Order: sequence, then C-alpha cells, then structure tokens
Amino acid sequence: MRKLVQRLTTTFFLTILFYSLVSLGSIAYDYGMNRKVLADARDLYHVKGERELTSLSEESKKNEPMSSFSELLSINQDMIGWIHIGNTLIDYPVLQSSDNEYYLDRNYKEEETRAGSIFLDYRNDMTANPKHTILYGHRMKDASMFSGLTKFMEEDFFRDPPTMYFDTLFEQYDLEVFSAYQTSTDFYYIETEFETDHVYNEFLEEIRSRSLFDSDVVVNVDDQIITLSTCDYTLHPSEGRFVVHAKLVKR
Repeated sequence: MRKLVQRLTTTFFLTILFYSLVSLGSIAYDYGMNRKVLADARDLYHVKGERELTSLSEESKKNEPMSSFSELLSINQDMIGWIHIGNTLIDYPVLQSSDNEYYLDRNYKEEETRAGSIFLDYRNDMTANPKHTILYGHRMKDASMFSGLTKFMEEDFFRDPPTMYFDTLFEQYDLEVFSAYQTSTDFYYIETEFETDHVYNEFLEEIRSRSLFDSDVVVNVDDQIITLSTCDYTLHPSEGRFVVHAKLVKR
C-alpha cells in the first residue's frame, strides 16, 4: 500500500511538472512568434515602406494613404496607424475593429496570440480629427506591447522623453506627454465625446491633475490629445490601469 501511494504521488507530481513545462513552452513559443511577426511588420513599414517624414499635401491625403502603409494594408485593411516611443520596444502597427475586443488576442495578421495588438478605440474616426484619440495594448511580461509605458513612472523619462510619434494613414503626429498615472476603470479617462469646450477643458484639467509629475506642456481646448492605456496591478488586480496622455502635434 505504501509503495502504491508513493507511485501515485510521484505520478501526480510528474504530471504537474509535465503540464507546467508544456504551458511554459507554449507561452515562450507564443512570445517568440509574436516578436517575429512584429519584426516583419517593422520591416514592411520602416524599411520597405520607407516611412515618410513629412505630411502629404491636403489633396493627396484625401485620395490615398501614405505609401509606407501600402504593404501592411494589403495584409489587413484594419490597419489604421503606427505608434513609436524611443528607448522602449513600442514600435508597432495600430489596428482598429468595430469593437474593443477583437484585437485583444489577435495580431495584425488576425492570428491568435496572447499579446494581441495595439489598437485604436472603435469610437475614434481619425479622418474626423477627434479631440481624444485612445490606444490600448497589453502589458506583456517580456516587456513587449505597451509594457514600455511604465517608463513614464520614472521622472527623468517623463520630463525628457525620447522621440515619440503616432502616424495615421493620412497624417503624422509628434507626441508631447503631459500626464501619466495609475488608476482604475472607475475613472472614465476614455471619454471621446465632449459637448462643449468647457466640458473638454474640465476633462483636460482632471487628467493633468492626476499625473505623477508636473509637465510644462501646454494643452488647451483647441488641442487634440492621445491616450495610451495598459494594465496596472497596483490598485486592482484586474481593473487597474496605467495611462499616459500626450498632446498630438501635427508634423
């Protein structure tokens, strides 16, 4: 009986060990494949697409997207832009679907992946120059996707950030960060519609007041802003968020 118990116990722990190794292997494989897929996207955008450094004329912007997006659009028509933050791994395509769920677990090739994609809020219409543009991304343990946003918790990085830009199909913007903080979904920082300038100004004042650090960036009701949102586990294990707000400055 004792030997039987020992054998069953050994089998039980070996089964757990085997399952754990398979799970870890699956996660590592998924991370590796995600890095490769995104490296391919960067090659298409930065190298083959030769990212344009100046905005197109008003006439050409109305007719067709910038050529740097051509190959990416041939892969997926949900391609809406590109986000880059220097000194981080954030250098990714931005997708948009009809909801905020689809790209939570799909890459730009629409393949399933834990990392998902960086995606634009479905309510945003970039052709309408929205006051508030919102991007979402996972905070992956391999520092990919929007994990790099947490660098804005460091005062030096916040005050002297590297090159940052957000390119859409028809326009290019530099980003000037003016607020970064931890919060939860109880605070509705993803409002996209503002009935009046007064309401918008109150929103700007509120999100600025929550920042970990003060900023010299001037933002008023005539400005467009962008919000970068990812998970944060400090305030809540599932509803916590880390948020970075920046002014969009057209190049």
